[in-house]
Amino acid sequence: MLSRNRRGALLASVEARSSAGSRAPLRVVPRSGEPHPEDEALADALVAGEAWAATALWNKHSPMVYRFLQRALGLKADVEDLTQDVFIGVFANVRSLRNREALRSFVLSVAIRKLRSELRLRRLRSVFQLTRFDQLPEQAVPPLDAESRQALRRFYAILDRLSAEQRSAFVLRHMEGLKLEEVAQALEVSLATAKRRLQRASAFVSRHVERDPLLAPYAPTSGGLHGS
Repeated sequence: MLSRNRRGALLASVEARSSAGSRAPLRVVPRSGEPHPEDEALADALVAGEAWAATALWNKHSPMVYRFLQRALGLKADVEDLTQDVFIGVFANVRSLRNREALRSFVLSVAIRKLRSELRLRRLRSVFQLTRFDQLPEQAVPPLDAESRQALRRFYAILDRLSAEQRSAFVLRHMEGLKLEEVAQALEVSLATAKRRLQRASAFVSRHVERDPLLAPYAPTSGGLHGS
């Protein structure tokens, strides 16, 4: 695992300097308040090895990846390191991206593969008791009262019973608010397959949330999780 200093160095802003007689490179990394580059242009720059592109990709899409992993895994995960690992995977495989406009979905697909890997490791650690998951990592998280923390633990215990694919579909749709088409793209499956996974996951989560006295008050009253 990369140290915090190495992570910072990897993602530090790097700009190519023009050589004598050559044009200065166009600055696309947005300053504060500037819009992010379009995904198609950003993907082309990544493939071409433009110096600014890695930082621009991180600035634009790392909040999404961090949020997805934190919501999928809960407060117990070392989400910073996992997010870093996702982008290392993106940088290593971006040349395989055929549709430049689908860069966001490509990043999410790498994040989903990282989620699957992390869930497999959790199960192995649980079986062999290599670590304790009742201890939260030292990181800045919103303060929670005892009841809310217990509710979160019970909720993620339910998510732990889903497959990685169903869990990803549920989090992307109901916690990240992605459209069904975006969920299917991120999962790299057909729309019909994404719907089936989402329906099964939603029905399972809803059923167990409604049966839990502590979680039942949080359940949607309109059946929002049961639908697609």
